Amino acid sequence: MRTHRAHSPWLFLLPGLLITLAFNIYPFVATVWKAFTDARTLTPGSFVGLDNFQEMLADEQFWIGLRNSFLYVAAVVPCTVVLPLLLALLVHKNLPGIAFFRSAFYTPVVASVVVVGLIWVWMLDDRGLVNAVIKTLGFDTVPFLSDRWLILLSAMLVTVWKGLGYYMIIYMAALGNVPRELHEAASVDGAGPVRRFLSVTVPGVRNTMVLVGALSSVAAFRVFSEVFLMAGPDGGPAGEDTTLVMLIQRTGTGLSGRVGYASAISLVMFVITMVLLLAVFAAERRDKK
Repeated sequence: MRTHRAHSPWLFLLPGLLITLAFNIYPFVATVWKAFTDARTLTPGSFVGLDNFQEMLADEQFWIGLRNSFLYVAAVVPCTVVLPLLLALLVHKNLPGIAFFRSAFYTPVVASVVVVGLIWVWMLDDRGLVNAVIKTLGFDTVPFLSDRWLILLSAMLVTVWKGLGYYMIIYMAALGNVPRELHEAASVDGAGPVRRFLSVTVPGVRNTMVLVGALSSVAAFRVFSEVFLMAGPDGGPAGEDTTLVMLIQRTGTGLSGRVGYASAISLVMFVITMVLLLAVFAAERRDKK
């Protein structure tokens, strides 16, 4: 450090840069390159241009996965933006025993998604707890894990339930920055709880809502574990519940995995994810004008 002072900062940055290069940048560049090849698991393949993307346009499973991924975003994101905010309002005040409820709401976040998914599969099975209660009430068994739409809906429910505590913590930090004087002034003006929520709380946490919307959009579009556990490796009946990540995993793994085609799907998925993020932030900038 004494003889190379100009290079000293780079010595501290070098370990982190090497890790980023090895596990982020290189895999991304390799995926982009392989998207234009016919590479397989055990063979590097050769350059095929846009053949993978042309095949993708005619692949019914790709369109099914794209549809399900967009449906997941459309259903999950509004819930993960609004419900955690309401939950944060409930536990934001310092009341006796409130720490217990904060911990209870956050517990699903620290639990393994595989464990959580398996628990819900057992509960929603035809002989599970939920159907046992339904039969006790005199209704017919609900095919949560055999109907294509109910499988997707059940997976969405698990995703929202598991993410509530995480986004609740983010909203709690944002609520602490909303001036109490604004609530007091609104109360003096005769505003009720709903009016204060819409006129004071929501504008005060709008930037956080955009952040939560962006994070949940990416997470919902990249969903894998919940649907994989609910629908199985084949993506439910006739593969109708397949998502894009499931299609990538199924196509690109195994000794005969089509790595090139899976990389092409990954590249399309990356572009769509970036468009989603840009759309969220563009909507936020338009609201501020």
